[in-house]
Amino acid sequence: MRVPGLIFSDALLMKSIQNDQSLTQVANVATLPGIVGHSLAMPDIHWGYGFPIGGVAAFDLDEGIVSPGGVGYDINCGCRLMTTRLRADEIRPFIKNLISDLFKNIPSGVGSTGPIHLSKKEEANVAVQGAAWAVKNGFGTTQDLERIEDHGTMEGADPSLLSDRAIKRGKNQLGTLGSGNHFLEIQVVEQIYDTEKAIVFGLFEGQVTVFIHTGSRGFGHQICDDFLKEMNKTVLEEPFQLPDRQLACARLKSDHGRRYLAAMACAANYAWANRQVLMHWTQETLLESLSISPRELGMTLLYDVCHNIAKKELHSVDGHNVMLCVHRKGATRSLPPGHPLLSGIYRNVGQPVLIPGDMGTYSYVLAGAEGAMTHSFGSTCHGAGRLLSRTKAVKIAKDRSIHRELEDKGIFVQSRGKRTLKEEMPDAYKDISQVVEVVHQAGLATKVARLRPLGVIKG
Repeated sequence: MRVPGLIFSDALLMKSIQNDQSLTQVANVATLPGIVGHSLAMPDIHWGYGFPIGGVAAFDLDEGIVSPGGVGYDINCGCRLMTTRLRADEIRPFIKNLISDLFKNIPSGVGSTGPIHLSKKEEANVAVQGAAWAVKNGFGTTQDLERIEDHGTMEGADPSLLSDRAIKRGKNQLGTLGSGNHFLEIQVVEQIYDTEKAIVFGLFEGQVTVFIHTGSRGFGHQICDDFLKEMNKTVLEEPFQLPDRQLACARLKSDHGRRYLAAMACAANYAWANRQVLMHWTQETLLESLSISPRELGMTLLYDVCHNIAKKELHSVDGHNVMLCVHRKGATRSLPPGHPLLSGIYRNVGQPVLIPGDMGTYSYVLAGAEGAMTHSFGSTCHGAGRLLSRTKAVKIAKDRSIHRELEDKGIFVQSRGKRTLKEEMPDAYKDISQVVEVVHQAGLATKVARLRPLGVIKG
């Protein structure tokens, strides 16, 4: 190990963390060239490909590396939260029909495709422009871009680097939710912790919100797979040895490293465009299903954050400001009040940090805090983190009706298959309230509001 490992946790969460190989992965990441400070892990850490999910690592631009395993297969898997003027008691009688309408109108499931069919030229435009492409084509407004991380466009994207297979997989998947832990959820704001920040965020108790969690779909998956295969060969020429072949990487200064970052940016932009389109279709569905006007609905984007990304950012190391490449895999950016990357609306309160639960559990809105810049390269957790593998969850859920269990709690769910509900049942995840409390107490982000699900659609 070139640097120590640092895990943000508490005694109870550490018991579950020690049940898989994620701590070994933290140690493995610490062996990589050019790593700075610590190999970090958030309290939602669990075993992943190469890097742990919930892992954060920053690398020096001269000696350091970039690793696809440190970003993940679902590049820019992320979350988007929209606020409304509606109150939960107003829509509760209609929630079941509303979820049914959303399920009809939002393409979801493994390999799902939507009504948008991109030409190769237009797909390249999506890959370069990101959410701005969606806005230009009638999906949302320019005001939305001010409320998206990086304004919804990552610079440096180069579609000429993409394989034919990646281009083919992205052609028909824009505007689709996908499967697994991805979801679209209607929620109610159940508790406010910080009134001042909640007002700036546009949140109030009893309010209806909409949460979208998805990423770059098969497009990003293929880009990751292509570069992993390439780097597994080229890394053998490097003078260092990897403790795990899943940590395949390339020097940031190398042609391979630069090409990966440019291709990764294409997938990041595709994901932002994807969530922008899904937000637009969600708004249209709510308007039609509830028979209300846009003014009555008052849907506004609160923020959009990404989870799986590698970014060149300015950070303070030993009292000096230096550019680093920060890998966040299953981790969320958390910028404090006054940070220069924040737009005017959130400059004084900090970046909105969105931490989703899953179906039967709470989600949280937090605000970025100074402790993240001091301790974690501006990062915090991204969710609850799995306790059970999908296979084990299905085994434990045998003969249970997860759909019925959730409905008994007042949560209406629709999915493409019963297996998905069993894989993603609340029991399969850590206690999100406990995870959020750890990052709150550690000063990585501060609690603003807690959201409870009313209805969910899943792939």
